[in-house]
Amino acid sequence: MERILVSACLMGRKVRYDGRAKTSDAARLAEWREEGRLVPFCPEVAGGLPVPRPAAEIEGGAGGAAVLSGAARVVASDGSDVTAEFLAGARAALATARSEGIRMAVLKEGSPSCGALSIYDGSFQGRRTPGQGVTTALLELNGIRVFDEGRLAEAAAYLRTLET
Repeated sequence: MERILVSACLMGRKVRYDGRAKTSDAARLAEWREEGRLVPFCPEVAGGLPVPRPAAEIEGGAGGAAVLSGAARVVASDGSDVTAEFLAGARAALATARSEGIRMAVLKEGSPSCGALSIYDGSFQGRRTPGQGVTTALLELNGIRVFDEGRLAEAAAYLRTLET
């Protein structure tokens, strides 16, 4: 049975920067949970950041690949550089995926770690820009397909291809 890495906040864990969860009530995630497929993970907590913590965004909305290459930083709203923690969390997510034989993930859209299609633009003004978070970029570079919580039907179709 294929396992799926999933953002812990979507599973009700209070790990977000504001100390809350973003619990998903999606039937598909509930089904996968019942089947024992889901491996909840929060890269930001795994990277050593506390809960709660200042919000963080990638400078200039540059995206996770730019952070991985050293061309951009992840900065918290208080001005502190949290790039090292985001990189450590991304590496921990990849290590978890590899150890569990995971080939796909469902991660929280918009997050500077987990965003699959969009991230915040680095201005702390609530504006999004197309791009991936640091963890998503690293997972995808290593062949792990990432979906956001709004694309569960697409994720389910991909899961079927993995299991045939």
